[in-house]
Amino acid sequence: MIIAHQQTEARGIYTYSDGDGAAHAQLTYSRAGQHLIIIDHTEVPDTLRGIGVGRALVEQAVEDARRLGHRIVPLCPFARSQFQRFPQWWDVLEQFTKR
Repeated sequence: MIIAHQQTEARGIYTYSDGDGAAHAQLTYSRAGQHLIIIDHTEVPDTLRGIGVGRALVEQAVEDARRLGHRIVPLCPFARSQFQRFPQWWDVLEQFTKR
């Protein structure tokens, strides 16, 4: 499993490849300031579902956020569900309170 990361000043993408060079799954995010990313979409084709590809993409984003001192807002329903399943990732989860 190969996960690559590319980013611009405003956006970023993690892509999964099985080594043949083609991206097979992806997680996209927007940057909201220097230390906050908003995961907005995760896409995994049916042929790769159920084997941990989506989780691996979110986990890579979490590991990078820890290393860089970033916080994550998981707007994407899949990413949000992964944060609910893995409370050990909550150290990078941006919490919002209702006012």
